[in-house]
Amino acid sequence: MKLSAHAEPDSQYRKMTETPVEKLIITLGIPTTISMLITNIYNMADSYFVSKLSISAGGAISIVFGVMAILQAFGFMYGHGSGSHISRLLGSKQVERASTYASTGFFSAVLTGCVIMIVGLVFIKPFMYLLGSTDTILPYAVDYCAMILLAAPVMTGSCVLNNILRYEGKAALAMIGLTSGGLINIALDPFFIFVCKLGIRGAGIATALSQYISFGILLSIFILGKTQSKLSLKLIAKSPKIFGDIIVTGLPSLARQGLNSVSTMVLNTQTKPFGDAAIAAMGYVGRTSNLIFSVGLGIGQGFQPVAGFNYGAKKYSRVKRGSWFTLLFSAVMLGTISAGCFAFAPQIISIFRKEAEVIQIGSEALRLQCMFLCFQPVTVVVTMLFQSIGKSVPALILSCLQSGFVFIPLCLILPKFLDIKGIELSQPIAYLVTALISLPFMIVFLKHMPKDE
Repeated sequence: MKLSAHAEPDSQYRKMTETPVEKLIITLGIPTTISMLITNIYNMADSYFVSKLSISAGGAISIVFGVMAILQAFGFMYGHGSGSHISRLLGSKQVERASTYASTGFFSAVLTGCVIMIVGLVFIKPFMYLLGSTDTILPYAVDYCAMILLAAPVMTGSCVLNNILRYEGKAALAMIGLTSGGLINIALDPFFIFVCKLGIRGAGIATALSQYISFGILLSIFILGKTQSKLSLKLIAKSPKIFGDIIVTGLPSLARQGLNSVSTMVLNTQTKPFGDAAIAAMGYVGRTSNLIFSVGLGIGQGFQPVAGFNYGAKKYSRVKRGSWFTLLFSAVMLGTISAGCFAFAPQIISIFRKEAEVIQIGSEALRLQCMFLCFQPVTVVVTMLFQSIGKSVPALILSCLQSGFVFIPLCLILPKFLDIKGIELSQPIAYLVTALISLPFMIVFLKHMPKDE
């Protein structure tokens, strides 16, 4: 029995520290990429089916996306904050300590989700206006958001479960939970919206139910003992230091995702004077860009456990090699996919709505984003590198750039001179500027990395 208890951790350790880096990153990145694609596809499914109701209903999805970004912000904060420590602890063979971080991060996330759910439901109307809703969009936004908020605790909790599995190097198990929920959501959308005649509320119910199912599948993996780290109320850290470690390490994720929510609010507010069609169009562009970017992000998330595990095992050359491979591979993949989307931008937008104004605004904005999407992996890889190895300060600074310090000023200033074109240009310019700032951080850090021990 003793031999079997140690065989799996030892086998996992050898896999993470001895498998060729390129092969390991792709092996871990493919399931994560599939998970990201399915997640974004079912977000697009909500947009697609709801857009058949009206332009205002389609705009509501764009508004509520800010709420989902807030939930993801806290989920990823606890997930990346605990996962980064877990991968390094497993790399240094401290399995019991890893379970403390896992339990602390998971239960903190669920509790935070409960608080967001209660506060959000109480103040739902002013919350929707704050996120940029118009009077015509508001009824749809309230109906949809109420259902999303009811799933808030499991959405934040699932983020942690998913990230623990990834940081342990078990991305395939994480994929099962996420893709199952996503496929169920896609199937339930038309049933609740059109068959049950629940409209946009039906889309919210489908999303909430799929989130609970996905959460149950992910949690069952831990209950069945498929992981090295364990979840238990008894294992929650008594020391505030461990909770602080999770928060500090996870702050870049909170900043990145939180600023995504703020940037969505700014985008919707700046687009509001141009009408519901413009809000809906920019929402469709955002969904499509996220779908494209999920390929690069998935490979990047396959790199995270490799970086953390090998940094903990003091195999620094593997961290360096993995960093450059991930950046170049992601940039090439995104560039290739973006070229195809650039060519068929009007056709992609017309899938959602056929109005000429929606197609014109949406296709112009999508083409501009496709021209610059290949720069986005630079910032993501550099941020993930620093976060995975516990360098929280540079990770936090870089996380605040794209959706915060660069995009928000551009989105506030450019429309004053270029009208709707200024809004369309804000995100592409942010991709380029952020990449130019981030790359030197990575070059300098890797240059001074110690030799292997």
